[in-house]
Amino acid sequence: MAITNVELITVASNIYVSSGNTVVSVMYFCNTSTTAKNLNLYLLPSGNDTANVAHQIYKDVQIAANDTFVVDMEKLVLANGDQIRANVSANSAVTSTVSFIGI
Repeated sequence: MAITNVELITVASNIYVSSGNTVVSVMYFCNTSTTAKNLNLYLLPSGNDTANVAHQIYKDVQIAANDTFVVDMEKLVLANGDQIRANVSANSAVTSTVSFIGI
């Protein structure tokens, strides 16, 4: 199993790109600021370049100050080049950790 960490910004940016067939087992979004922040999360199939409402799986999830939002109920099976993108309501406030394994 492997992990990747990214500091989120206000523009939807990659937090994980599959480099083969992988399973994402859990994602953590940690708000290190002293105020609540909103999170948007997108899944894009390989070859798509723009995160839009068709790719959105979580919208405006509020993460309380100094709290962590965990996505672990469903596993995501990704093909080579599939992307997970995220953005938040303020820069330098939320970090993501994605745990994945190749299949």
